[in-house]
Amino acid sequence: MKSNCVKKHYCESCIHLLEEKGEKISPCSYECLCDLPPDTKISLKCENCGKEISTCPDELLMKKNQVSLVKSAIENPKVKVICFIAPSVRASVTEVFENGRVRNGQGRLITALKKLGFDVVFDMNIGADFTVVEEANEFLERYIQKKNLPMMTSCCPGWVNYVTKAYKEFIPNLSTCKSPQQIFGALINDYYAKSEKCKSTDFFVVSIVPCLAKKLEAKTPGINYSQGFDVDAAITTAEVVSLIKDAGIDWDKLEESKFDDFWGDCSGAGAIFGTTGGVMEAVLRSVGDTLDKEVVKTVTHKLIRGQEGIRKAEIVFGENKIRVAIVSGIGNAKQLLEDIKSGKEEIDFLEVMACPGGCVGGGGQPRHELDKIPFFVKKRAKVLYEYDEKLHDNELMDYYRKAHNSPTITKIYNTYLGGVGGEKAKKMLHRKYEDK
Repeated sequence: MKSNCVKKHYCESCIHLLEEKGEKISPCSYECLCDLPPDTKISLKCENCGKEISTCPDELLMKKNQVSLVKSAIENPKVKVICFIAPSVRASVTEVFENGRVRNGQGRLITALKKLGFDVVFDMNIGADFTVVEEANEFLERYIQKKNLPMMTSCCPGWVNYVTKAYKEFIPNLSTCKSPQQIFGALINDYYAKSEKCKSTDFFVVSIVPCLAKKLEAKTPGINYSQGFDVDAAITTAEVVSLIKDAGIDWDKLEESKFDDFWGDCSGAGAIFGTTGGVMEAVLRSVGDTLDKEVVKTVTHKLIRGQEGIRKAEIVFGENKIRVAIVSGIGNAKQLLEDIKSGKEEIDFLEVMACPGGCVGGGGQPRHELDKIPFFVKKRAKVLYEYDEKLHDNELMDYYRKAHNSPTITKIYNTYLGGVGGEKAKKMLHRKYEDK
């Protein structure tokens, strides 16, 4: 563990070494927030960067409290409990129940969640589609005006925490779009509640995520649109697995179920959010259609795919050359940010995921021995790309792999939100940052 590790907490890699290899203390293989400048004045918990919980009793208590809240809500007949599943969760849950097999397990997971007592199960990819559409619009505005570039993605709370604490000069560069979790929570408590003729207080909204930082993101001051919290609790893949086991549910005997049908189909773009480069690729699918009508059929941007810590590319749309960079693992961000500050690097669009491999490698995912993690991270990413490719089985498949083409998104903008980037969308789907 590094000498300047925040509050001497163990991060995920140290815990793995402790548990799997029996070592008392070992150097941290992730930079995460341990690499903050020594003079940075902070008061942090490890969950801020999305890594595994430490031995801190406060963090353990918070983690247990979120699961306890979910159980209490399920047991309350007066409360409608709604959950939604992040893309990475469906790609990892089978590792526990199917002897290490990595596949899309959403069908059985939905059934298991209903057996646990969740009244409604939605797909978080709907929220991701809104993030894509709003972020693409925001990037185009900045790119055309050459203002606050590079624009930096904002869906990873670990990364956002890092910028707002260690690199405050880059706060204006962060996209103001909320993460899929927070966007979907706002839509459920507002749009869905009004459609169902209910109050937001009639719902208890739960996100099922691969990330520990999402627990704190939901409580961030100023991020919520509705009364109270838009997302009442965030529980991880590992926690859901424990709930299923504790309930005595036999995974092998579960039938396949579909998500509850209210929103309609999502696009393929939201599905790839869970892997490094996925947010960038999803946004570029929409940006490209605006900048160059000749690339309207272009769906994949494989130049930005991969698992390397830092990847750079130049994406050409007509006469526009967009310089992009993708960072996997927060420790790889520091030097790139320094190079941007010094003018050594000129980038238009930057995606950073705090966890190596993106959300598929999140601290709330099923545990494996440290040397096996890269294998599972790659397998999970492959599942998400396949999901994107096969989601729409018709002649318009590629068309619907772009978030802005989703009939669901179009309907909600036309009937409720108004235009993309409009006043209502700004209030519900965007946020402001506190100078921490």
